[in-house]
Amino acid sequence: MHQFQLNGRPVQVDVEDDMPLLWVLRDELGHTGTKFGCGIAACGACTVHLNGGAVRSCVVPISAVAGQSVQTIEAKDDAILTRLQAAWVQHQVPQCGYCQSGMLMAATALLRENAKPSDADIDAAMTNICRCGTYQRVRAAIHTAAGASPSASGSDKGAA
Repeated sequence: MHQFQLNGRPVQVDVEDDMPLLWVLRDELGHTGTKFGCGIAACGACTVHLNGGAVRSCVVPISAVAGQSVQTIEAKDDAILTRLQAAWVQHQVPQCGYCQSGMLMAATALLRENAKPSDADIDAAMTNICRCGTYQRVRAAIHTAAGASPSASGSDKGAA
């Protein structure tokens, strides 16, 4: 039996120790906002927070989260995530939308660590892959959520 906190609530699951957190969240607990992309921690569609830090849940075994805190895109009462979601809409970031929950979770972790990131900080932290190529819009939305005006290099003009 594996016990941990999920979005502030205690949960327990009876699964194999090596089952990836992604599949526990989706298949065992019904939190389908976290997406499967590649299965090798490369794309970031499965990004969640583990004790506040962004992790790729497709490669984190459930045994590694025992007694810890996991936050998914379904979390309530997260002011940074709420600001980012509003900025995502304002800047029309989503195209197909598949990678967006992972992007938002990575951006939330970034703003928790760095309230006013530069373009370089954003580019270094946002390693998620978006096939639609909305990276300029992502950068602009993060600046907006941080309360800063995006720089010329971070504007979404001409972005996909």
